[in-house]
Amino acid sequence: MTNQPLEARQQIVSSLLKADALQSDHEAAQERGFDMMDVGRARCPASATHPLVATAGLVAFLTTVAALCLFQTWPRENISNSALTAILVTACAIYLADIVLARVHLRPSTGIDYAYDDPSLARTGCKLVGLTASLGFVGAIYWLAPEYHGAFYDPFYDMLRTLMPIWLLLAPPYFYFVDRHMRKPHDGYWHLGQAVLLRFDKSDQGIVVQHLLGWLVKGFFLPLMFVYFCNGLDRLLSLDTQSLTSFPLWYDFLFEFVFFIDVGLASMGYLLALRVTDTHLRSAEPTVLGWLVAVICYEPFVSLISLHYLAYSGGLVWGDWLADKPALSGLWGVTILMLVTVYAWSTVMFGARFSNLTHRGIITNGPYRWTRHPAYVAKNLSWWMISIPFISQGSPSEAVRHCLLLLGLNVIYCLRAKTEEHHLNRDPVYREYSRYIHEHGIFRFLRFASFRRST
Repeated sequence: MTNQPLEARQQIVSSLLKADALQSDHEAAQERGFDMMDVGRARCPASATHPLVATAGLVAFLTTVAALCLFQTWPRENISNSALTAILVTACAIYLADIVLARVHLRPSTGIDYAYDDPSLARTGCKLVGLTASLGFVGAIYWLAPEYHGAFYDPFYDMLRTLMPIWLLLAPPYFYFVDRHMRKPHDGYWHLGQAVLLRFDKSDQGIVVQHLLGWLVKGFFLPLMFVYFCNGLDRLLSLDTQSLTSFPLWYDFLFEFVFFIDVGLASMGYLLALRVTDTHLRSAEPTVLGWLVAVICYEPFVSLISLHYLAYSGGLVWGDWLADKPALSGLWGVTILMLVTVYAWSTVMFGARFSNLTHRGIITNGPYRWTRHPAYVAKNLSWWMISIPFISQGSPSEAVRHCLLLLGLNVIYCLRAKTEEHHLNRDPVYREYSRYIHEHGIFRFLRFASFRRST
């Protein structure tokens, strides 16, 4: 009994010392830009797309493309039908896996509650007015901008002529079904419909702007991705595999095939965004800077930028540079292929959710388990290896100039990454994911190195 007060005092002192140590660690952590309690709980949240779902999509895509190559279902003049078939079969496989394995249709993020039933023809009609206005908005841009009047986009318009009648036929029952089970049915379509009907007092301007930005994303990227996909499929259908008799030929084929997978799955993401499968748009990039640094990386802007401002290639390609070193050339080429494979793998892991400039669910698996921007990292590293700007056929100053120009392009992608993070940080899931990467990502040593220098 006489020792009990002493033991109690020792426990109190021990507790106070532990609390003081935790407080010191907490303050040090805050200096490094994150909260100690958050680090203690750092974990990687579940991905919006399950890896098995993404795998099912890739298998379906490759199987369908192989079948198209073997059976040549349509004449090559109708390449858009073949491309659309590959997209729709892949989408069906992903949606089926998503519903069966991940039960995405029951997620609260869909905004749908199947136990709730409040049908309304008036609301549905207003949303269909909003849908018509959305299509008109994008169609007006196509009609107005000369860029969309060239033959380059013919496969895209062929696809629209095939798909649009079916889509418009299915839209009314789909909208009616989804609307009746939404506890908060006043979405972007409804608010835009109210604005078109001049009921401005019921329409939220912010929601309308976000809705139209989402359609602008679709309108800009879908034609490009689908045409690239059609062109790649056309070349694949005419490929003679027996002609691939050397490493450089195999390298060229595999390099193009990896990007073919990327644009095919990206086309599906832009074409299909459904609330019932939780692949709908949550939000679109709200800043001008975010839009600017994204769209200048794509046609028709990237050609102008690359030709006149960021022409970082000195004319010497890596294959010619290493032509007399076959072992090193093979290793160099394989490394490039690995990098572009990581780039395409990043797209694969989105399943049916891929889209630039939008939030359609946070992806945390595959290469996203290592870094928040695996596609950007892999693509930018591959450019250094492909263009070898540090090797100049002229003066050393030319090599320095080319390296600085490529660094300028790298900066653009850094800005893309930062604006995306700023946009997605509104989602608590992304903030939790960022904390996990901050602690466990492959670039975490940069944070610790920076902290050591500051101390």
